[in-house]
Amino acid sequence: MENGVAEGLFNIGTGEDVTIRELAETVMDVVGFQGEIVYDSDKPDGTPRKLLSVDRMKALGWSASTGLREGIVKAYANFRQRYHKDSIRAGR
Repeated sequence: MENGVAEGLFNIGTGEDVTIRELAETVMDVVGFQGEIVYDSDKPDGTPRKLLSVDRMKALGWSASTGLREGIVKAYANFRQRYHKDSIRAGR
């Protein structure tokens, strides 16, 4: 990869704003989770939205070519593949 960055998965964001609810629902859909999201309104709100800055990457000439959903799909597939290999090695 250019600029001396190693190959692999990087969590750097797309520069597009997404609510935590939208993110959670996307992850649920990708992994096939059929449960529900339960919010505890007695607790502090935390971060209702998450927007990662991509300014440093843009300065290096990079821009996202993978959208959020596609990135989650790829990351989950990578996790499943690696977990499966680790399970085989562990005799599970």
